[in-house]
Amino acid sequence: MPRAFSSISFSDSVKTAQTRYGSRDQNQWFEYADDPRNTLTEREIRFIESRDSFYQASVSETGWPYVQHRGGPAGFLRVLDSHTIGYGDFKGNQQYISTGNINAHERIALILMDYPNRHRLKLWGRARIIHETEAPELIARLKMPDYHAQVERGIIIHIEAVDWNCTKHIIPRYTETEVARIMAPIIEENRQLREQSGATDT
Repeated sequence: MPRAFSSISFSDSVKTAQTRYGSRDQNQWFEYADDPRNTLTEREIRFIESRDSFYQASVSETGWPYVQHRGGPAGFLRVLDSHTIGYGDFKGNQQYISTGNINAHERIALILMDYPNRHRLKLWGRARIIHETEAPELIARLKMPDYHAQVERGIIIHIEAVDWNCTKHIIPRYTETEVARIMAPIIEENRQLREQSGATDT
């Protein structure tokens, strides 16, 4: 049973490229693996639910790909079950490119990044759009009560394949919150040293 991502991604032209550049043998292993990796395990679930952004690729009916950055509070991308994720589509610039693409073609791909730890998760899936009038309970599960943005619709994604990418070439980057957490003990140590210095001076 092949890895699901290889069944999706290793087209004839991809295999030809792998052969030309000398990686066909090592990549062929994915086609004979025991675990298809098309289900979210605890590792993926924890990773997904701690993200505050991801990149989403969709394709228009004219064949052009479109990659969109989606962001929100950590956890806005929800795991609904071991095969399904979803998120509230917050009101943005109202171009609706991804929305239109999903209406035309359900296939999408996501990349989720953890820059500080240099981890990258790739997901392939089939997306559908839901509205509050159609599925109020499901939309309620996607809302973030403490976040100011309006949820215009929900995007529900059935997972077809999961793959952890290598760490090579991922440059660590840190959010303000992460920097504050790293700096907290240094700031506290500096405060204590200043207090000790002041006490010594007196």
